[in-house]
Amino acid sequence: MKKTFKMTHPKIKVPRLVEAIKHEVKKYIKRERGKTLPPDVDFWDFDCRFGADEASSEVIHLSALNKAISQAESDQLESFYLEILVKPGHRTKKPKDELQLNLEDSAIQGEEKEG
Repeated sequence: MKKTFKMTHPKIKVPRLVEAIKHEVKKYIKRERGKTLPPDVDFWDFDCRFGADEASSEVIHLSALNKAISQAESDQLESFYLEILVKPGHRTKKPKDELQLNLEDSAIQGEEKEG
């Protein structure tokens, strides 16, 4: 999805437009995640860019989209550019040393809560 969203409309108020935009983005992500995965892929990942226009857009994380759209509303932008591209994602395993440290930390914290 590569789209410039307008935040002005003669009849629809801005908060309603913002909610409609957020809904459209959420619906697109859900639709893309529902597609069949290729055999060597673990999940669908997304590359996102957000900005006032395409030239000034910056890379942001998927989880920051709603905050960025709300920020555009509070900054009273007339429009903003949003790009969401789907890519295959591969899970990586944590190294055993890091996994062991995490287990030990949680065991220590459990002892502190008891005592």
